[in-house]
Amino acid sequence: MGALDPEVMIRQVSCLAGDLKDMTGPVGRVVEALFASADWGSVGSVHLVGDGDSYYAALSAELAFRSLAGVDCVAAPALGFLEYQAPWLRPRNTGRHLVVGISASGFTPRVVQALARAGRHGALTLALTGVPDSPLARTADHTLPVQLSGSEPSPGIRTYQASLLGLLLLAVRLGEARRHHTSGGREALEREIATMHEGVASTVAELGEACSRAARLVGDGPVVVMVGSGPGLGAALYGAAKLIEGAGVSARGQDLEEWHHVDRFAGPYDMPVFVLAPPGRSHRRAVEVAARAAELGRRVIAVAHREDTAVVSHSTAVLPVAARPREEFSPLLYHLFSGVLACRTAQRLGRVPFCTGPAAPATASLAVAQRSSPVSTGLV
Repeated sequence: MGALDPEVMIRQVSCLAGDLKDMTGPVGRVVEALFASADWGSVGSVHLVGDGDSYYAALSAELAFRSLAGVDCVAAPALGFLEYQAPWLRPRNTGRHLVVGISASGFTPRVVQALARAGRHGALTLALTGVPDSPLARTADHTLPVQLSGSEPSPGIRTYQASLLGLLLLAVRLGEARRHHTSGGREALEREIATMHEGVASTVAELGEACSRAARLVGDGPVVVMVGSGPGLGAALYGAAKLIEGAGVSARGQDLEEWHHVDRFAGPYDMPVFVLAPPGRSHRRAVEVAARAAELGRRVIAVAHREDTAVVSHSTAVLPVAARPREEFSPLLYHLFSGVLACRTAQRLGRVPFCTGPAAPATASLAVAQRSSPVSTGLV
């Protein structure tokens, strides 16, 4: 397999609006059928388990489960879940545990192991995967397939959105099963998700030139930080991961408050800082962090609604978001810049995705071959 062209990430992003439009109804109907087959109303806690992009999708969906399903929810990387956070290590009388294993390929070893162990301890288990006939699906009590057509090797972009969509629809339906809202409330929430493809299409259309400008800032610095809180933290970690995988840039995601507490003391003092500012609980803090970062000389790139002057006024550049969703659904819009930015940054720096050393083409080919088997998504 030859080295990947960074443009593959642009092609993936260009499919996202269509994917969301085409998948929401069918995935929603699968979720409906799942909820007719088991006592989901007895679920008292949810554990979302994944690695890499799957973990970031889990973090982005935590709030939806807590807010829209009214259930205690914790996202964890698979090893952390297995060894430190598993519910049987800290039993509580909160009803039955639901453990959701997330893996686009369905082959991620630690996620498979997490579901197997959870099942042995009496938890209800669900596999959320793009490959219904996979080890993860065979291990779980239930499977929520989020299959894509026309996949090609790439840093995970379409697969990330598919996983996130499945989690959000699952949270909404769980809220009805637990009587946190009525069937009418559930239908209204599902309609909100179903119409978000319009905001995705509009946002993608506006990101091209904006990401090219931001790529110049990224390429000028040795390190990039992306900050957000709540669902925005998952998007920040995902955005940093795409820069690493797609362009070989040293990047990290961080919580807004932790950036202020620790990272603001790190140099270089003109480093690019991406501030993700979706509407909701942490928006005011995002504005304050953007202001402080600008005062310290950082080059602030805001990921915010195009009319969010509170954040934009402190920014060197803006990656615009074209709609104002509820915070629980904001991750569907606030990750969109990542693939475009990674592509333009890779092109500016003369790099290819999945480069792990000086011999970029050969090394990239090996990395993609390893990560894309048995499905060519580039995602675990």
